[in-house]
Amino acid sequence: MAKTITAEVFGPDPPCHRCQLVHKTVEQAAAELKAQGLDIRVIRKPIMSREVVARYGVLVSPALAINGVVKMMGAVPTVKQARDLLQAAAKD
Repeated sequence: MAKTITAEVFGPDPPCHRCQLVHKTVEQAAAELKAQGLDIRVIRKPIMSREVVARYGVLVSPALAINGVVKMMGAVPTVKQARDLLQAAAKD
């Protein structure tokens, strides 16, 4: 059974333009990898929730965590960067 990779995009609610770009970019990278058989879930979470601040320490948006580990803060990844991060998580 394939390992599920969880990508979490953190930002304000409603999401700002940059946060929407991160979500779209990660979704695009995930779609490419899903076609290769990887199981990837992309979840949007509000950055100001107590759970996010307590668990991840994320205070700058947009932010991206993969499998519970923050990989980027304050930046919008390219599709290639997002794909590389997701592929690395599949190997862990």
